[in-house]
Amino acid sequence: MSAQATEAPPRAAQASPARTAEMRERFRAGKAALLEHFRDARATALSAGRLIKALTRHVDATLVALWEHSAMPADAALVAVGGYGRAELFPYSDIDVMVLLPDGMRPEGEGATPGLREAIERFLHAGWDVGLEIGPSVRSVDECVAQARADVTVQTALLESRLLCGSKRLYRDFRRAADAATDARAFLRAKTLEMQQRHVKYENTPYALEPNCKESPGGLRDLQVVIWVARAAGLGRSWAELAAKGLVTPFEVSQLHKHEGTLRLIRARLHAIARRREDRLVFDLQTAVAESIGYHATKTQRASEVLMHRYYWAAKAVTQLNQILMLNIEERILGAEAPQAQPVSALFLDRGGMLEVAHDRVYADYPNAVLETFLVYQQAPGIQGLSARTLRALYNARHLMGTRWRHDPVNRELFMDILRQPQGITHAFRLMNQTSVLGRYLWVFRRIVGRMQHDLFHVYTVDQHILMVLRNVRRFFIPEHAHEYPFCSQLASQWGEAWPLYVAALFHDVAKGRGGDHSEIGAADVRRFCRDHGIGRDDAALIEFLVRHHLTMSRIAQKEDLSDPDVIEAFARLVATPRRLTALYLLTVADIRGTSPKVWNAWKGKLLEDLYRLALRALGGARPNVDAEIESRRQEARQLLALVAARPGTEEALWRTLDVSYFARHDPADIAWHARSLWRHLGTTAPIVRARPSAVGEGLQVLVFAPDAPDLFARICGYFDTHRFSIQDAKIHTTRAGYALDTFQVVSTHLADDAEPGAYRDLIALVETELAQALASTGPLPPPSAGQLSRRGRSFPVPPRVALNPDERAQRWLLSVSTVDRSGLLYAIARVLAHHRINLHLAKVSTLGERVEDTFLVDGPALQDPRTQLQVESELLDAATPPAMRR
Repeated sequence: MSAQATEAPPRAAQASPARTAEMRERFRAGKAALLEHFRDARATALSAGRLIKALTRHVDATLVALWEHSAMPADAALVAVGGYGRAELFPYSDIDVMVLLPDGMRPEGEGATPGLREAIERFLHAGWDVGLEIGPSVRSVDECVAQARADVTVQTALLESRLLCGSKRLYRDFRRAADAATDARAFLRAKTLEMQQRHVKYENTPYALEPNCKESPGGLRDLQVVIWVARAAGLGRSWAELAAKGLVTPFEVSQLHKHEGTLRLIRARLHAIARRREDRLVFDLQTAVAESIGYHATKTQRASEVLMHRYYWAAKAVTQLNQILMLNIEERILGAEAPQAQPVSALFLDRGGMLEVAHDRVYADYPNAVLETFLVYQQAPGIQGLSARTLRALYNARHLMGTRWRHDPVNRELFMDILRQPQGITHAFRLMNQTSVLGRYLWVFRRIVGRMQHDLFHVYTVDQHILMVLRNVRRFFIPEHAHEYPFCSQLASQWGEAWPLYVAALFHDVAKGRGGDHSEIGAADVRRFCRDHGIGRDDAALIEFLVRHHLTMSRIAQKEDLSDPDVIEAFARLVATPRRLTALYLLTVADIRGTSPKVWNAWKGKLLEDLYRLALRALGGARPNVDAEIESRRQEARQLLALVAARPGTEEALWRTLDVSYFARHDPADIAWHARSLWRHLGTTAPIVRARPSAVGEGLQVLVFAPDAPDLFARICGYFDTHRFSIQDAKIHTTRAGYALDTFQVVSTHLADDAEPGAYRDLIALVETELAQALASTGPLPPPSAGQLSRRGRSFPVPPRVALNPDERAQRWLLSVSTVDRSGLLYAIARVLAHHRINLHLAKVSTLGERVEDTFLVDGPALQDPRTQLQVESELLDAATPPAMRR
């Protein structure tokens, strides 16, 4: 420690009120002049950029003068950090600065440097008195490194540091230490998780009606994240430097500058008009911002809608570019660990679960491959998304998607194939919209991309609302979502092919903003679509009817007297058939649910269901008391119980505690087995375990029935892990009585493929006894085993991915984990959930070769706190990462 480092700073007189007033007036006058010039100047991205730089220089000069006047130590330094550090100061942004001290110089505590605290306080108070919104921190170099390692937010802020004045040597030491302490891999993971959490907070869409132009998906933060991660990895500090490293193309650089400029202009104008730090494009400021930029109302759009349309298009492009660049940077950072590609078809590869074009000219050589991309995405097992190479190829293939391409019969057949697929509908159409393919194929859809609805009813733009309705319709046909709206799921299970409803969902609002009745115009649009795509007469008539009348059922249910027989009769005449009635009911529920999470409520649901039942009765159709498929399963289960001489009514007590999702997820043999095994134990507090040889392959099927507890699932998985069982499938259910009713499909290394029946009997007895004892234990959960990767798993590693998203009611969360398969994986995940007391409602375990994709429906207080949620996601990512791949 040098003597200079412990010397007291020289004394200086406290700034006089007159001096402070003079500096305050000079600062305010300078800032006001800059803002006035900006308001008067032509609204362009260039004018916004000039303002940002000029404000930064103005604040720099003020802070330097204050630093010098406050007589700070000569060997200290004043450092700009965060947004101010990257010289991007918007009119009312916070001014984040750090007083950097040599190690050994302390403002307070034991060994405090005399006079240092007073000098720092003098400087900060002078800044606040002048009118600077300073966000200060005081750190030594060692403290910077320690806090950066502990908090990624601090690390990010320090990454963008800039020396304002003071010791250059100290700043160089700080910069070297901070750079040396940066772990590019860990930083990438932390920022990716942070970005995912931020996107969830803003509902994973850039299209909210009042978006945050800084924090929402597609906002400025998504561009900043790219630069942060690239900078941490030493790949560049600007778009030009990233281009020099081959991470972006010249065209993408031009698009980045264009859309970044648009967002900066909007944010700067928003600050200037609000006269405060306001990054949300709230309704009451949208018109003023629009007019300040020079947008004016048209016959079909308000000035604010013109502004928002431009914003949404920029945000959508930023979202696409963020995906491309983040995946590119991830591949560059992972280097040799990047997964090898496996062929899917002649044109596409599977690279670690991401669909990749075989070469960069795929779309230029085969334009039909554009739509084939999304069909392969739906059909290929284990594909989770599109690789950076594919996203880039689609981004640069937009000029190929013209009139001739839209009218190509091959493309029309491909589009219908996408609609008819049994899975992947929602994700495929979202990807098609995100990549701008959907709007270029359906030109009428392109008109409503980014079109907002000023009705305080819809909280999404028209295109996002349509895709939300499509998702809702699709969920009616998925058993795992039967708990959300059981009656809709019951009706959907009797329906047949769902694709006509998907077409109706795509077109129901497609004509908004064109003037006139959008239902009638949309009906004409969908009639042409059906004709062009060879859809049969009956299906085409149903689809057109649904688009034309998609508002009718809601209007009648909420605004007319359902006790009036004439109202019911008129509605029944309109729908004409039970099939049309059911289709309209499903579309209506999906439509209302797709407007806003707050719009749907139980009362509206009851009105619609009452109208459905009354109209069905008027039509003479059978009233659907229960889902036909589920009733069939119940009847078959009763027959199976009778075959084993079970007492009549054995099943009733248990079945009264179960909801529709249980019956939708279990076959009749399982339902009968559960009833026969548990009918004597429904009130027990001791865990009940039953096992039998699997009916669908090797291994055992194990039933667990016990009072539900946060760590129950983890204890079950822990037992299987300890005893070298591999869980192939888990069906988790909680009864209305608060009991867990869980069924596991497991295989054991204790049994050979050709094991004798006696070996199974011994193993079943062992499992039933030992697992019940393990579940009765209240001791701590054992640590998970290391887990062995298969040779193929080691050769073709799958980057682990964790996604945690709230369901549409924000009551439960959908947790998805994708990684390479290994023993003990499910227990490692369950242990994290148990540690944070996260409740498990449903679990779906899927193994695709060497890859697993597990889905859990969970809830718990820990998920309501953003910091804790981020910790949970990080721990889950650690649990999903095989020990051999950890560093």
